[in-house]
Amino acid sequence: MTNSNIVNHRLYNQQITNQKFNKPEQVVSWLGAVQAQDYRNSLWAIGLRAKNVVEQDIEKAIADRAIVRSWPMRGTLHFIAAEDIRWMLNLLTPQIVARAARRFKELELDEKTFTKSKKLIIKALQGGKQLSRKSIFDILEKSKIEPSNQRGIHILWKLSQEGLTCFGSHEGKQPTFALLDEWIPVSKTLHRDEALAEIAIRYFSSHGPATLQDFAWWSGLPAEAARTALKLSESHLVKNVVKEQAYFMSPNIPAGKKKQTCFLLPDYDEFMVAYKDRSASLDTKHKDFVYSGNGIFYPIIVVNGKVVGKWRREIKKDKVKIRTNLFIQLNKAQYNSIAREAEKFAKFIDKTVIPISLK
Repeated sequence: MTNSNIVNHRLYNQQITNQKFNKPEQVVSWLGAVQAQDYRNSLWAIGLRAKNVVEQDIEKAIADRAIVRSWPMRGTLHFIAAEDIRWMLNLLTPQIVARAARRFKELELDEKTFTKSKKLIIKALQGGKQLSRKSIFDILEKSKIEPSNQRGIHILWKLSQEGLTCFGSHEGKQPTFALLDEWIPVSKTLHRDEALAEIAIRYFSSHGPATLQDFAWWSGLPAEAARTALKLSESHLVKNVVKEQAYFMSPNIPAGKKKQTCFLLPDYDEFMVAYKDRSASLDTKHKDFVYSGNGIFYPIIVVNGKVVGKWRREIKKDKVKIRTNLFIQLNKAQYNSIAREAEKFAKFIDKTVIPISLK
């Protein structure tokens, strides 16, 4: 198996070259989780992997509570299928919250403060209410819990990982929070070994070929738990050894002709962020161009499985302009392919594309 095989299988398994789903929740469930710090661009991460889905369809899936946004892994915002919210929180968040103890101490957030905050938030949200972060912070401040200097967001971060709150629908451009037990009253529960096997099967089926180290990075599981998860799921996977490194993936990948592909992927896209080793799709000399040392991943242009540059969008009323920054020389056919992808993106957000500027 070569790097070309690896990236082509990943494009296929991640539903980038093979869209077999037509509902946002099906895409999210298949992937296990979709990283979602950047709310608007994370909608595109889902949309590009689904058949005939536009931005409004995904926002409807959120409002209909088919998918939910929270902090289910690595202490980072993700979309996950509503039915998966509780077993994933139970499996993946305790170690993340425990690791934050030092940061809580620096912010002078003790258990007394968290308990008081929890009571205030329950009272404010119960009965199906949704409130913006600012509204919740105002409630905390009135009760003499200072939310500034990241204290407020750390309170919401911890309580959400413990299953008290989750994100609700957006009010305009502002996200809201709701009580998880009211927003998603019923979801799947799994025992620990079942959950470990399930998360590993989801990851390697949707992101493979990938290594144990990739899986541990993506899931945030401690090394021993990640090894146990792989052992519990290995009978559902196939293994390929490349240069003494084991890669795992689903056995259900049909043989097909290689075709030229081009994609405009959003920031924090699973194609880049979901692997500890990204060298199969990214030349290491361009690493700093694509993601920063402090965890910021930029929107990328992928041609034939390789990252060739970055892009950004500029919204102007009913139009969108796509600006590119390439670090590899492309041919005319590849330029035309990027322009077609820009048109697909414009259609997704219900805009008209301004002729693309390539450089």
